[in-house]
Amino acid sequence: MLTFLGISMILCFMYLIMSKRLSALVALILIPFLFAIIAWGLGFYFESLSHIHLVDLGNNMLEGIKKLAPTGVMLLFAILYFAIMIDSGLFDPSVRWILKKVKGDPLKITLGTVFLTFLVSLDGDGSTTYMICVAAMMPLYKRVGMNPLIMTCLMLLCSGVMNLTPWGGPTARAASALQVDASEVFIPMIPSMIIAAAWLFFLAYLYGMYERKRLGIVELIDISHAENISISKDVEAQRPHLRWFNAILTLVLMACLVKGFLPMSILFMLGFCIALVVNYPCVNMQKKRIATHADSVLAVVGVIFAAGVFTGILSGTGMVEAMSKEFVALIPTSMGPYMAPITGLLSMPLTFFMSNDAFYFGVLPILAEAASHYGISPVEVARASIIGQPIHLLSPLVPSTYLLCGLASVELADHQKFTLKWAFITCCVLMGSALVFGVFPFYHI
Repeated sequence: MLTFLGISMILCFMYLIMSKRLSALVALILIPFLFAIIAWGLGFYFESLSHIHLVDLGNNMLEGIKKLAPTGVMLLFAILYFAIMIDSGLFDPSVRWILKKVKGDPLKITLGTVFLTFLVSLDGDGSTTYMICVAAMMPLYKRVGMNPLIMTCLMLLCSGVMNLTPWGGPTARAASALQVDASEVFIPMIPSMIIAAAWLFFLAYLYGMYERKRLGIVELIDISHAENISISKDVEAQRPHLRWFNAILTLVLMACLVKGFLPMSILFMLGFCIALVVNYPCVNMQKKRIATHADSVLAVVGVIFAAGVFTGILSGTGMVEAMSKEFVALIPTSMGPYMAPITGLLSMPLTFFMSNDAFYFGVLPILAEAASHYGISPVEVARASIIGQPIHLLSPLVPSTYLLCGLASVELADHQKFTLKWAFITCCVLMGSALVFGVFPFYHI
């Protein structure tokens, strides 16, 4: 019954947001709460639900919010920090340079999108990647008239591949959950990541050719005015004389993020305060800059805390654990030697419907235990478990996805429908190449 309620809750949630009957923020709060109330009521009739008490629901929700609080704080100050960098004109030279190079050619723009995203996403943080890349590329897509869903699709898939780095998150989680060395999980996956990167450049080529055919090689853009182009919307806020300071501050901040000198949320808080004081010493100007970006900050951070409610109830009521056990029980004994690719396949839908923490610390140990009976090592299962990350990033439970959609001004549902098939193919490319390179076995005798 608990498994049935969990699956029903997820399906109901997905239907409501993809059909746009509810906003993600509202659905993330109301749907799990209503299903938790239903589970509590059914607890009087089903022993498997008797452990659910109303008094615990609030604690479960708060626990979920607490776990996501650092992410919410980080995104709040990260958005404000990069908003100030954009307002001050830090990225204007790079946009002008790219515009001169692509000269309105959609093919060069899509290839440039992939190249830039791979480069920036080396820091392993999707939110930072999206903020920088969208700021640089969105003006080009708008001026040429290209579909912004192409941009969000390519950026998310590139980020999904680069998310396999140990500092990206899932690899470290998989290694921790199975108590293996993260480098043993990651290093053998590098050839597969290179193949996946080549595939994404090819996808960018296909979309670039399609847009070039639709729009033409848009020499219609007068690049003679490129020097006057600015992605800063407020002339009063531009600080060209502080561009070098802002660039050095941003590089130092990125270096500190990679090295992990302080928690990410603290680094962005400090970086924001320094940037705000140096660029806008006047207190009234500081208030104006914060107020200007309050809407976008509230939209993203609000959804993050709402996602905390969802994950808190999902795990607190035991729905995640029940669903994971049922999924494993469905695998027949004859399929045991195929547990490595099965793990890879399961990682696609499971990491879409649940958080990385829920999958890697809840489901993966069960899968690894089952695989061990057939001679498949934990490190091989760990490698297979990170295959589904390109699809995982499409999940409505991933905060950075809302940030990407918000910055690009596209609907989450539209982004999911446009990108899902390509995310699945990217996962298949990762898995196929991993099997070819022997990263994990297709069948273990």
